[in-house]
Amino acid sequence: MSIALPEQATSPVTALAPAPDPAPSHGRRFAPGLVAAGVVLLLVAVAAAAPRLLTGTDPLAADPFHALEGPSGAHWFGTDQLGRDVFTRVVHGARYSLSIGVISTLLSVLSGGILGLVAGLSPRAVDEVLSRALDVLSAFPEVLLALLFIAFTEPGTPSLIMAIALAFAPRYGRIVRAQTLLVRRSGYVEQAVTFGLSRTRLVWRHILPNVLGPLPILATIGLGSAIVNASALSFLGMGPQPPSPEWGAMLSESRNYLRVAWWAAILPGATLTITVISLTAVGRRLQRRFEGRR
Repeated sequence: MSIALPEQATSPVTALAPAPDPAPSHGRRFAPGLVAAGVVLLLVAVAAAAPRLLTGTDPLAADPFHALEGPSGAHWFGTDQLGRDVFTRVVHGARYSLSIGVISTLLSVLSGGILGLVAGLSPRAVDEVLSRALDVLSAFPEVLLALLFIAFTEPGTPSLIMAIALAFAPRYGRIVRAQTLLVRRSGYVEQAVTFGLSRTRLVWRHILPNVLGPLPILATIGLGSAIVNASALSFLGMGPQPPSPEWGAMLSESRNYLRVAWWAAILPGATLTITVISLTAVGRRLQRRFEGRR
């Protein structure tokens, strides 16, 4: 009989060798779509902050002799009906669209968060009034609410920002109210009350940190919707006025030339779509991480 098997079993080399993993870990997976979304958002942020890094052409410079030229090496996205470089206008338009979306989202989160927090911490009568008001505003489409606000003001960037903030505030108000009620009735808050903690310290130390935690993630997701709605209102002439290179205004200016110069409308629209999809993808990923899901 052979005794090689026992000798190999007691070999020091075999004893020191690490045991193989029972199965490969799938906890962290490479997500190429998420990486692509991050790259897109980085490019949009650079275009909004420093457009001269991406193009040195004036977005308002017209050249009628080169109007409606297709994409080429000289003009990557072609030219529009006035001979303006579409790529340059898309790059500079990121500042308009992104700033409108960011400012309006911040205002809506701030106003809606205050209303929701007040409703969740107030007596039942005040809570009923505020919550019913939020429900009524939420029943209207956001674009319709924004249009009603602009109807009583004048078209322009400030009115558009305020209109989008008003339209989106109810969604954040309802979320904050529901979260406030949940935290307010939790065991650790009730225990803090029994210990004699003042109402002010209770709100600042225990309620606010737990209520406001999800808001940045929800605002990231809502930023895409704010940009889309702002572009839609700009398309209707309610936002920045021509010749401002805002994405929605660019779509409005070039819609009559789709048959002869599709690039003047399709490429800015594709940029808008890709930006919103990227924001939504990153926001959903952050939401899953916040909820403890991979």
